[in-house]
Amino acid sequence: MSSGIYTTVGHGLAKALGIKLNYRHPQSAERISRGESVFSVSSADSFVEREPTSWEWIRETTPSRRDILRWAYGLFPFTHWIDRYNATWFAGDLIAGITVGAVVVPQSMAYAKLAELPPEFGLYSSFMGVLVYWFFATSKDITIGPVAVMSTVTGNVVEKVAKVRPDIPGHVVASALAVVAGAIICFLGLIRAGRIVEFISLAAISAFMTGSAINIAVGQVPALMGITGFSNRESTYKVFINILRHLGRSERDAAMGLSALMFLYLIRYFCGFGARKIPHRSKMFFFLSTLRTAFIILLYTFISWLVNRQHRKTNQRLFSILGTVPRGFQNAAVPTVTKTIIQLFTDELPASVIVLLIEHIAIAKSFGRVNNYTIDPSQEMVAIGVTNLLGPFLGAYPATGSFSRTAIKSKAGVRTPFAGVITALVVLLAIYALPAVFFYIPNSVLSAVIIHAVGDLITPPNTLYQFWRVSPLEVIIFFAGVFVTIFSNIENGIYTTISISAALLLFRVLYARGRFLGKVKVHSVIGDHVLGGDSKLSDSGLESRDPERSSRNIFLPLDNGDGSNPNIQPESPYPGIFIYRFSEGYNYPNANHYLDHLLDTVFQQTRRTNPDSFAKLGDRPWNDPGPRRGRTEEDHSDRPTLKAIILDFNSVNNVDITAVQHLIDVRNQLDRYAAPDKVDWHLACINNRWTKRALASAGFGYPTPRSEADTVQRWKPIFSVAEIGGHTSAAAAAEHRENERELKRQRTEERGSQSPEKGEAISKDDAADSETSDFAQKIATSKAYASGVGARVAVVHGLNRPLFHVDLTSALQSAIANAERSGDSEPKGVGTNTV
Repeated sequence: MSSGIYTTVGHGLAKALGIKLNYRHPQSAERISRGESVFSVSSADSFVEREPTSWEWIRETTPSRRDILRWAYGLFPFTHWIDRYNATWFAGDLIAGITVGAVVVPQSMAYAKLAELPPEFGLYSSFMGVLVYWFFATSKDITIGPVAVMSTVTGNVVEKVAKVRPDIPGHVVASALAVVAGAIICFLGLIRAGRIVEFISLAAISAFMTGSAINIAVGQVPALMGITGFSNRESTYKVFINILRHLGRSERDAAMGLSALMFLYLIRYFCGFGARKIPHRSKMFFFLSTLRTAFIILLYTFISWLVNRQHRKTNQRLFSILGTVPRGFQNAAVPTVTKTIIQLFTDELPASVIVLLIEHIAIAKSFGRVNNYTIDPSQEMVAIGVTNLLGPFLGAYPATGSFSRTAIKSKAGVRTPFAGVITALVVLLAIYALPAVFFYIPNSVLSAVIIHAVGDLITPPNTLYQFWRVSPLEVIIFFAGVFVTIFSNIENGIYTTISISAALLLFRVLYARGRFLGKVKVHSVIGDHVLGGDSKLSDSGLESRDPERSSRNIFLPLDNGDGSNPNIQPESPYPGIFIYRFSEGYNYPNANHYLDHLLDTVFQQTRRTNPDSFAKLGDRPWNDPGPRRGRTEEDHSDRPTLKAIILDFNSVNNVDITAVQHLIDVRNQLDRYAAPDKVDWHLACINNRWTKRALASAGFGYPTPRSEADTVQRWKPIFSVAEIGGHTSAAAAAEHRENERELKRQRTEERGSQSPEKGEAISKDDAADSETSDFAQKIATSKAYASGVGARVAVVHGLNRPLFHVDLTSALQSAIANAERSGDSEPKGVGTNTV
């Protein structure tokens, strides 16, 4: 009752506002419904497709209580596996956690230098990263902590703020940056917007990593060589020029740094060589290679202690060393986040967020594919965000996933994210037990560690060649990003690659080109036999049992633009009928480009239905003025008239107002071109109910009346039907089992029945035989034993939208049938069985 009231009120309101509820409804719907479009196969079930409603969309998109509970449960992935944690998992996590801990301690102190912060802040960031992440992780391999690129970006922010506000300590700025960036990323993760990172292409990520690695490596050469007197924060090319200019001022640091760098590469090479030569010792060589950084740091720290122990309290040291590292969390406090501080680094905030995201998500997805698990990008955003929100309370600066440490952790045999807790204990031990040792670490050796670490981030030539094979344009984007990074800075390199990648995506969408299709009959080949052409196969009945394995019609581009054999020329579907396939969706950016191509081809290959439509020269439009004076108009009588357009919507998921309006305009234009006839529009392979609703509201999906004076709409509807519950269905199998069970029971009762009198026995036998005969007849007519010829069928698409087709074959059959209907006085429905 209430629904009727709402409908009445709605209709009244629409009338008052001048809204036409029946605007562009099925053309001549009443005339079509009078037997003209009724499916004529009596054994088929009718089906009228219901349009989706706005309330239905709201119900589907609004999260239910169960969705909210699932969302809350998904925020803490460790609860999914922690109750099944076991000793075997712990053993793997223990080895991996200790191994990563031995690597992260020296790396984090080195990366703190890139962030223009004292080395202890790198340890703080490492501790909080590995400790917090495992609560929210969907990746067992990722190790969160300081990384080279993010440390460089943080250092740029710290240096920029120091020039304007030298009174604000650098670690305060870095912690505020971590809180703000972490809050943004955490929010994106909580609203499940993780798919936003998919807009950053692999070419952009590779360019960013390569350019950043070159930028960082070149920036560390002055410290490696002991060269001073210029800034290593300038553009990469300027730093490189200054290095060459001041190379003669190198100090003893060069001996320490260059030798350490050489040993790092030699150890890795010989360990890799040993693993290849002695495969059964590959695990041992892996751990030796992994611990090379810790070994080199300890070795050169010992050398530094030997030569500098007499100069601990003086400035006469033989080379630059790290200096005092305070024990414990000396900078633990509530981070200072004020409007003034935020305004100082607002310009750098987008780059910081992008760096935190793309490095972490790209690494997590890569290792997830390698180790056969799937990450949740939104949940990983929550993990990064919470880590950077909580880290500054202990003095941490922005942290994200590390490629090198993640690779080590994966190869070390990590089993669960709990390995991060083991790594946190190793870092905690270093913070409290090793500060005295850290004092003698040479700065040049830390620079060697950084250069060695970022060298793995450079994209190798073979990968670039593979990129070129796949998409040459994206290789250009790659080099553009690298060049901008080298000649400007990392932030501009990021913006460049992302912007060009987005422009390329828009270009491909904007200038998407559809293709006209033709029909080709193909045969399947088994061995050296062609199905449908071999008498042995035909005699065996294989062709009749499975016609799809013999021959079938497929649709290929008429210009062989898909790379198909050019010797195979697809046939034109039918004179005056065109099949057009959209290639990159169909929306407002590319709708006009698609349809311009469609119109140009139609006009070139057809002629006007009425050649005398322009009786006088003045009746012609300005854009079609006809031949010049003294010349006759070209004779196009050999061309067919336009009869139908078939659109393949297989690559289209959604349409919008602009795209539909373009279709309406083209339909009207072609109707004038084909006047007094009308052009039929057949739409195939529509995959979305909302797309069907949009097209139906514009009058598509229904036959177009030839004239307003027609009292009866003449057309031949062709529907695709499918078998319901045939002899191969699950329902038939269940019925078969039930029938067999019932037949067995009746036979058992028949054998067990005994009668004292012969007559009575005979009567009982007759009754039993009659009952068995009836049941046998019932079985014979059931769908479990049916041959499929008389099986129950139903239409696939709704009868109310006869020009929406399940595939191109049915669309073409319908278009041809209606093109040939001239002279038919009594149109008949044609059913196309697709089973």
